[in-house]
Amino acid sequence: MNKSKLGLIITMLIWGSIGIFVRNINFSSSQIALVRAVVGSIFLIIFSLFSKEHLSKEDIKNNLFVLTCAGVCLGFNWIFLFQAYNYTTISTATICYYIAPIIVMFLSPILLKEKLTPIKILCIIAAMIGMFCIIGMDKSNIGDSNVLGVLYGLGAACLYAGVVIFNKFLKDISGRNSSVVQLSVAAVFLMPYVLFTDKINFVGVGYLSMGLLLILGIVHTGVAYLIYFTVIRNLSAQTVAIYSYIDPISAIIMSSILLGEKMSLLQVIGGILIIGSTFVSEIYEGKAKTKEEVVTTEE
Repeated sequence: MNKSKLGLIITMLIWGSIGIFVRNINFSSSQIALVRAVVGSIFLIIFSLFSKEHLSKEDIKNNLFVLTCAGVCLGFNWIFLFQAYNYTTISTATICYYIAPIIVMFLSPILLKEKLTPIKILCIIAAMIGMFCIIGMDKSNIGDSNVLGVLYGLGAACLYAGVVIFNKFLKDISGRNSSVVQLSVAAVFLMPYVLFTDKINFVGVGYLSMGLLLILGIVHTGVAYLIYFTVIRNLSAQTVAIYSYIDPISAIIMSSILLGEKMSLLQVIGGILIIGSTFVSEIYEGKAKTKEEVVTTEE
C-alpha cells in the first residue's frame, strides 16, 4: 500500500472518531463547531505560512462569494451534526449524514445541469427506503428523541450537500486554499450566532472537555484536512470515493465498541441501503468521468 492510500485511510479513521469525541465534550453543539472552525483555520493558516504553497489572494478573491456560501453551510452543518449526536446514536446520525451525496445527485439536474440516469434514480429510491428503515415504521416513535436526532442528521446532510454543490462552482483554486477560507468563513459567521444564542462561557468546563475540543480542532480538522488535500492529488477520484466509506463504517464500529450502541435489524438494513446507494452512485459517476476523459483524449 502506498503512502497516499495510507494517509487517506488515517484521515477517514480520524473523521470516523469525531462522534466519540463530541459526545464527551461539555459544550453546546454551536460552541464546539465554532472552536473547531477557529482552531482548524488557524492551524492551516500557520502551516501555509511555513510551507511552499502560500495562500493565493487572487484565487481567493475570484472565488470569494462561492467560498463564503460554502463556509456558512459548513459551519452550520457541524452544528446540526453535533446536535444529531446528542439526540440519537452516532451510528444513526452518521448514516443520515451520508445521505448528502444522494441529495446532491437529486439536485444536480437542476443546479449542475447533470443528467439523472436510471442508476442514479434507483440509488435515490434505495436511499429513501433506507431512511424509512432508520426512522422506523412505528408511528408511536414520531415524537421520541431518536426521530429528532434523525432530523438533525438530515439537516446536516442538506447543509453538507450545499457545501459540495458550492465547491463544484470553484475555479482555479487549490484544495488547501479553499479549505482555509471556508473554515475561516465558518468561524466568522458562527461567532455572532454563538454570542447571541449560547454565549461563550467556560465556567464549569473541565480540562477533559478543553483537551478534547483542542484535539477536535487540531487533529480532526487542521491535520485531517491537510493530509486529505495532500494525498488526494495522487489518487483517482474513484479510489478516494471508495476509501471515503471507511469514515461511516469506522464510526459505526467505534460507537458499538466504545459506547455500546446497538442498531436494530431494520436500521442495519436501512444503513446498508443508504451507504450502499451512495457507494454505487459514486463508483458509477467515477467510471462515467473516466469514460468522458478517454473520449476527450481520443478526440
